[in-house]
Amino acid sequence: MTATPPPASPGADEVSKLHGGALQQGTGARASTKATAAGTAGGSGLGSGSGPAALPDFSGMDLQEAQDTAQSVGFYVLDDQDASGQGRLQIMDRNWTVCSQDPAPGTYATDTAVTLYAVKDTETC
Repeated sequence: MTATPPPASPGADEVSKLHGGALQQGTGARASTKATAAGTAGGSGLGSGSGPAALPDFSGMDLQEAQDTAQSVGFYVLDDQDASGQGRLQIMDRNWTVCSQDPAPGTYATDTAVTLYAVKDTETC
């Protein structure tokens, strides 16, 4: 009897194809997972249209609160970056404060990628 090797794990291209190409580049799998999970759960987010919605000003908000707020108004393609320029990952989102965002507050299609720039709560913007 000949043993059959297990199937190879899908690479990023295959996973992207499985999710309709919805994976986004960002700080890593976390941003991608948020985007694809939102697009497949409950029919909201990616794939459900890109109608306009008001993107609030997240400056001064807790990073987790800003992400929750963005999703509550329809924006699911989210990324977060270290505003200090040190390239740190935001592991505990509640320990970070948003300094700025791209794009600026305004009305955008809900499939617009939103990047939140944050520093640790003990630091200043």
